[in-house]
Amino acid sequence: SYVGIDPGLSGGIAVIDESYCDITSMPPTERDIWDWLRGHDLSNTFAVIEKVGGFIQGNPSPGSAMFKFGWNYGGLRMALVACSIPFEEIPPQRWQKALGISPRGKTESKGQFKNRLKAKAAQLFPSVKVTLYVADALLIAEYCRRKRTGTL
Repeated sequence: SYVGIDPGLSGGIAVIDESYCDITSMPPTERDIWDWLRGHDLSNTFAVIEKVGGFIQGNPSPGSAMFKFGWNYGGLRMALVACSIPFEEIPPQRWQKALGISPRGKTESKGQFKNRLKAKAAQLFPSVKVTLYVADALLIAEYCRRKRTGTL
C-alpha cells in the first residue's frame, strides 16, 4: 500500500492501494497517529511525507506555533519508523508537478489553490468524500503509488 502524509495540523493521512482507500484528518495526538497507522495492513508499504521547511508559508506564526509544527512533523516521521514503513520526503512542488497540478497563480488566493487541489483529489478518487483536510494527503499517496509503480 501507499501512504501520503500532509503533516500540517490541518493536514491528513491517506493509505491507498489498487482497491483500498482510507483517509483521516491529522489525528490529534502521537498515540492517535500510531493507532491509526497500525490499524492498517502495512506489509509492503511505502510512504511519502510532504517535506516542510522552517516556516509555514504565508503564516507569520510565533515561535511556539513553529515549534509545535516541527514537533508534529518529527512525530509523524517517528511513527513511520516505528511501523517499519520506509518513506521519502518530497517538497509540495514536486508531487504537484508530477500530478499535472500547475503552481499557484499570482492572482490565485490560497483558498482557491487549495480548492483546486481538492477538486483534483476528488477527480482521482471519485468514491471518496474529499475534504480540504485530506485532499493533499490523497494526492501525495497517489504520487507515491505512481512513483513506486513506475507510472509517473
